[in-house]
Amino acid sequence: MPLGLYISVPFCRTKCSYCNFASDVFSRSMFQRYVDRLCRDLEQAAATAEQMGGRFERAVDSIYLGGGTPTVLDISQLQQLFVTISQNFDVLPAAEVTVEGAPGTLTPNMMEAFQRFAVNRVSLGVQSFVDSEAAAIGRLHNRQKVFEDVAGLRAAGISEINIDLIAGLPHQNMESWQFSLEQAIACEARHVSVYMLEVDEDSRLGRELIAGGTKYHAHFVPDEDLTADLYAMACQRLENAGNRQYEISNFARAGHESRHNLKYWTRQPYLGFGVDAHSMLRVSGELNAAVRFSTSDSLDGYVAGAPLNRILVDLQAALEETLFLGLRLTRGIDLKEVSTEFGEPVMTTLQPAIRELLQAGLLERYGNVIRLTASGRLLSNEVFQRFISTVAV
Repeated sequence: MPLGLYISVPFCRTKCSYCNFASDVFSRSMFQRYVDRLCRDLEQAAATAEQMGGRFERAVDSIYLGGGTPTVLDISQLQQLFVTISQNFDVLPAAEVTVEGAPGTLTPNMMEAFQRFAVNRVSLGVQSFVDSEAAAIGRLHNRQKVFEDVAGLRAAGISEINIDLIAGLPHQNMESWQFSLEQAIACEARHVSVYMLEVDEDSRLGRELIAGGTKYHAHFVPDEDLTADLYAMACQRLENAGNRQYEISNFARAGHESRHNLKYWTRQPYLGFGVDAHSMLRVSGELNAAVRFSTSDSLDGYVAGAPLNRILVDLQAALEETLFLGLRLTRGIDLKEVSTEFGEPVMTTLQPAIRELLQAGLLERYGNVIRLTASGRLLSNEVFQRFISTVAV
């Protein structure tokens, strides 16, 4: 089975207040050292897979440069990465090649370079089309720049464009959110991702919210009920516009789903490179077993060669992953397939949780298929935890 490749680029022009990723603003002098390290790891990928106990494949059908903001790299550095990939993997002709970018960082020269690198999909971190909301969280673009970038990408032959939006940002309300959704639809993007604001201690805004403070406009963050309403509005408006929801946070026109991200949710193999990058490879001779490993979430640690963190995914963990990853998809899980893969006794174990979640209106069932309801998607973590607490192989 072909691999997916994920390349982490942790550099940004500015650190947004809501961001809880392992990314930040660094001196450009660090960029080349980092790219050189990435290339060394790409060259050693087969040896790393063997060391971790995973099955390595040279064939690649998806590449994803995420971050951070990969488009802050120089074109020569992006070229170095793509050349190294082509020298060490067999990239299939129809591979999906995605690059994340912040509006305003995609110069005409870079868009032209994307064509040479066979980039055929770009994900724009818009977050909000309301200029004042974008400024409040530290974004450096405005609505006009987003439309200019979309037009520039299409002129460069890249029509597969994703728009990222966040529900629950400071100052957001139903009216402003409706405006953002209308603008995303007006872009005619074939894919839209909608995330609800995460409140945790890994972001400055999250820490301020937890502390009850006012920095970073924290006191203007919508409450959980309003944020849930914003998400529900997005589901309806995007569906009506032809962007069908196929995963909790993702909406696409038919045939334009993110093939790379589907690898994560369907437990297909992928390799991650760079800061805080994760990998999952199948283990030879085992039907469901896999090995997961990840890099350091520290830039200095990664560049210095910190050891990988390795976790063997046994049959029990594989079942749990099948359930909580599969339920993220709106198509749901085929219980007959789960029974075939993990054994009939598993179904006996699952039945009480399924009945409880059906009665609570968090799951719905069609024959052998179970899937989250609209309410279940809002409370997905609770649903997943209910399954994980009861399943056993």
